[in-house]
Amino acid sequence: MTQEGIVTKLLPGGMAEVAVTRMTACGGNCGSCESCMLQSEIKTSARNLAAATPGQRVLIESRSSDVFGAIFLVYVMPLVFFLLGYGAAYLAGLKEGLCILCSFLGLAVGALLLVLTQRRKKKKAIGYDIIKCL
Repeated sequence: MTQEGIVTKLLPGGMAEVAVTRMTACGGNCGSCESCMLQSEIKTSARNLAAATPGQRVLIESRSSDVFGAIFLVYVMPLVFFLLGYGAAYLAGLKEGLCILCSFLGLAVGALLLVLTQRRKKKKAIGYDIIKCL
């Protein structure tokens, strides 16, 4: 996954701080709808492979597998636990209302398991590389 950013400062160890404009989920112009309440610019550190200097526009890249892994954990796994909760209740012969309740319990259990496993897991942030000066 690649994005454009601006180098704000150089960091030790061949790293640089890069300001990146946050992508919108709708892909549109935030000024037209003003529904985005979050800050539009984020700063991250990246390996400075292109020897960029402060003020330069750069192209940064992250490993897609890291991004997709995070997406899977945040969006897909809760849905799987939600459906497993409903399916288990349905197979147990429970009524519709209890099946719905069990689906939400499955969602809560899945979220709890994900939080606990992520806390125990060694934290590895998504890494970025500056690949090209623009």
